[in-house]
Amino acid sequence: MKRLYLIRHAKSSWSNLKISDFDRPLNQRGKREAPLMAERLAEQGICPDALISSPAKRARATAEIVARSVKFPVKRIHFVDLVYTSETKDLLRVLQKTDNMIKTAFLVGHNYAITDLAALLTGEYISKIPTSGIVAMDLSIEKWAEVGPGKGAMLFFDYPEKHESVK
Repeated sequence: MKRLYLIRHAKSSWSNLKISDFDRPLNQRGKREAPLMAERLAEQGICPDALISSPAKRARATAEIVARSVKFPVKRIHFVDLVYTSETKDLLRVLQKTDNMIKTAFLVGHNYAITDLAALLTGEYISKIPTSGIVAMDLSIEKWAEVGPGKGAMLFFDYPEKHESVK
């Protein structure tokens, strides 16, 4: 059994249209919501064995906020280019290459691939994982190479709008 947390990066800024998509930073809402959601993981005592992230600035910032909150060493975050340019099949490939010693993994990525991956793995319909949203699942696999359609059982789907403090 493996456990996977799919985390969509926090809300990014569109204030400077001259900045490339890759370099867009978090906006004020993202800087407020990412720590809120990260703290929800920390309060539950959740800490991954591996944290994989897109290297895009907004995903990197989200991953670092989450890592600090759950006491995962920021220097051990694994930034993977394929997570930035990903389609669902690419995210599956990244997960399938994960070391089998890893029991719990966090994957910080982008829509729509992250939402589509959650639906593919769990078989549950999710229209969209909002920014800073988290889908947690147990995977009925022994080796990461076995991850695929229907292998996940959703544990929870949490996102900032569910909490009064961000409204």
